[in-house]
Amino acid sequence: MYIPCEHEMEAASNSYLMSLLAAMAGLPFPIINLLATVIFYLANRHKTYFVRWHCTQALVSQLPLFFANSLLFWWTVRVLLGSTLLSSFYFACLFTVVLFNVIDYVATVHTMIAVRKGRQVEWYVYGPLTHLLCKP
Repeated sequence: MYIPCEHEMEAASNSYLMSLLAAMAGLPFPIINLLATVIFYLANRHKTYFVRWHCTQALVSQLPLFFANSLLFWWTVRVLLGSTLLSSFYFACLFTVVLFNVIDYVATVHTMIAVRKGRQVEWYVYGPLTHLLCKP
């Protein structure tokens, strides 16, 4: 079993931390979170497999979140500008996207802490996809 060294665990953990910090800083604009994660991924793509794998999983996990947040962002802009009326479907979408974000934040914090301790954490859907994208 491969045991990553201290700087590898820190770099892998920071990939999740970057996505959290970018989400908090650029909350109204979903593209900021995705761009920060892409930049961190590009900066670490030539490091060890452990670091690359976690940077890739952090990036892959941000894509569905980006699309969901973008949909809700532009829908809210249209509601605020008066070109779209509020509906129960809007509130259902709002609840779903907020729940999706909360689950993602909790999973990200858990993963960040576990990876910092040297444990491998694979998310349910994103882990197998990350294995396909990131080769040793």
